[in-house]
Amino acid sequence: MKIAIRDIGIPPRPTILAQIEQEITKDEPDFIRLAKLLSQDVGLAAGMIKIANSPFFSFGKKVPTVHEAMLVLGLKLVVRTVAGLALQQVFKHVPNMERFWDTSAKTAETAGNLAKQLGRATGIRPEDAHTFALFRDCGIPMLMIPFPEYRDVLILANQEKEISFTEVEDRAIGINHAVVGAQLAEDWLLPAEICISIRHHHDRQALDGSIELPERARKLIAVAQLAEHLLFEKTGSGQTSEWNKLGASVLACLEIDEAALPELLATCVPAGEG
Repeated sequence: MKIAIRDIGIPPRPTILAQIEQEITKDEPDFIRLAKLLSQDVGLAAGMIKIANSPFFSFGKKVPTVHEAMLVLGLKLVVRTVAGLALQQVFKHVPNMERFWDTSAKTAETAGNLAKQLGRATGIRPEDAHTFALFRDCGIPMLMIPFPEYRDVLILANQEKEISFTEVEDRAIGINHAVVGAQLAEDWLLPAEICISIRHHHDRQALDGSIELPERARKLIAVAQLAEHLLFEKTGSGQTSEWNKLGASVLACLEIDEAALPELLATCVPAGEG
């Protein structure tokens, strides 16, 4: 059984993203208008301020307004930040997803910190690693809606020690969250390398080069997978079989030794975890 993506239904790109992009592409963007646009949605406004004040972005001084949050993030990051916040709003009707969103946010922050720590060796900007990790599993809430049995499928996929996570999904419901998530990312006009990385983020062949991908896409997949592993190591929760299947390829892709992991765990996982 194969299910077509059109049968699942991709949530449309939020209008606010188009409105913001229209403004920031002007020669002289109007920050006051942008702040007003964002402030119309209390959830987005609060989320922007919270992210701007997070250790990943802040410079130590707390910002109290949307306008100041935009100055901290910069215009290029505003669209991606709003996209990430809108993603959660789009699926707010999917029940019992609090832990999923929390883990996604912490994995994204850890991935951004990793990209910063590893530096030029990865060729990945921290903001790109953050965005990718945030959207990497966006197909999961989409599949919760049409497939009541999907939570059980996820348990099986997390426990599977041999075949890939997405193959377990394909066998059970005829589609997988990586394909669906990549389509959402494309429809929401995320950068192409992030979209292709979402599509292949459970493929070991993508990490070892058997599947031909842009080098930056391979690095994005590796950084996010390592971020997830470090987060789970520190918290002792959410363990899956993915590191056992992908870990060696991740380390080879990033050209780092397993002996370096304790230091990365100590410096890159958000404070307060564990």
